[in-house]
Amino acid sequence: MRCYDFHKATTRRSLLRSSACGFAGLSLAAIANTPAIANTAAAESNARIAHAAAKAKRVIFLFMWGGPSHVDLFDYKPRLNEFAGRAVTPEAYGGKQPPGGTILGSPFKFRQHGDGGVWISELFPQVSRHADRMCVIRSMHTDGSAHGEALLNLHTGTSSLVRPSVGAWVSYGLGSESENLPAFITISPPRGHGGVQNYGCAFLPAMHQGMAIGAAEIPVAKAKISNLTNPEMDRSAQRQQLDLIQSLNHKHLRTAEADAGIEGLIASYELAFRMQSSIPAIMNLSDETLETQALYGIADGPTDNFGRQCLLARKFAEQGVRYIQVSTDYTWDHHQKNNEGLVKECAQVDRPIAGLLTDLERRGMLDDTLVIWGSEFGRTPTAENTDGRNHHPSAFTMWMAGGGVKGGFTYGSTDDFGFHPAENPVHMHDFHATVLHALGLDHKQLTYRYAGRDFRLTDIYGDVQTELFG
Repeated sequence: MRCYDFHKATTRRSLLRSSACGFAGLSLAAIANTPAIANTAAAESNARIAHAAAKAKRVIFLFMWGGPSHVDLFDYKPRLNEFAGRAVTPEAYGGKQPPGGTILGSPFKFRQHGDGGVWISELFPQVSRHADRMCVIRSMHTDGSAHGEALLNLHTGTSSLVRPSVGAWVSYGLGSESENLPAFITISPPRGHGGVQNYGCAFLPAMHQGMAIGAAEIPVAKAKISNLTNPEMDRSAQRQQLDLIQSLNHKHLRTAEADAGIEGLIASYELAFRMQSSIPAIMNLSDETLETQALYGIADGPTDNFGRQCLLARKFAEQGVRYIQVSTDYTWDHHQKNNEGLVKECAQVDRPIAGLLTDLERRGMLDDTLVIWGSEFGRTPTAENTDGRNHHPSAFTMWMAGGGVKGGFTYGSTDDFGFHPAENPVHMHDFHATVLHALGLDHKQLTYRYAGRDFRLTDIYGDVQTELFG
């Protein structure tokens, strides 16, 4: 049995250093949640939160990295084809001076779906069957025309400073329902455009950082969690090592009386140890029926990878994970060949997304699971590189389903060409406030004291869009 030479481990620092690879999951020290520690952290924050009745217990965020074109998917604009190939005149733009550029038409047919008459492009034939479950926000706008800036605004509420991610705030506010899993998991996260900041915890205790499974460019079937297992040491020896380290951590905590960093370290070490038995079973999809796998498009060419991601998200949701993000690769950035690119990308995600919604509903989970579809921004109504569209943070679409939102409901609108919001504009801060509200969290009260200031996800902004809920 390999273990420490207790006589040589003379200091806590040297002991921690020498044991860096000594037990499974040590690199997972940024994740969290034994119930005692998680609930303690949640209690610290919840004591300051004026709770509303929670409409959702958890969030699954389907992130389309790169910026899908809203005017080709969910924001029907027939005037694009009327003005295709020419500039918009002030008369056609409501008497105002329009943005420059040549209008790029859309070849895709739109149709209203469901009892609510939600406009959806032909590129989402499977998703459109769930129109009466969808709450489509067509008046989103954000800050930052570059991907890095916009991704950080989407995931953390700001791009100028390192701040906790949305999932980290949810973990901090609610804790975890699971003894063996973290509150926040991100499946195939982007490595670029902010990287780990997009699921980081910043100044929040380390236990609230998202646990990453793979990366966007790695097929999820091949994705691994680093150091989840230790082939050099059995569980008994690992437990002995961990007990020794934890005794030193607890001694420090007793001396300090209060230290959020050490509390998070204790929790994450324990969770890392327990995850060795819980994670492999969830990651293995062989326990799912062939019918369920087919529902998500698994083993069916283009839909296999995203289908696996969505099915994993459902399995984690079942086990009590509060915030689950599923990300595509960086494939929606269509500066050229926009139409060709959209056909390919939509075909890869349409069936898996529809499968997820169907599966959640038939398991009785959709009512308390908030499913979100969206990206960092939209695309311009004007052409770039002849047949592409440029970044467009001024107006874009996101949609939600389940979690108490109104189904078959369209909120907000843009002008005739999709340049800017025309009715009920929703800024990213408003969206974040609304997501927290769905979880029963008051975005103004969900704060953390750091460097002499009470920080929150929405900074000093944000209005809950109550009209989105039934």
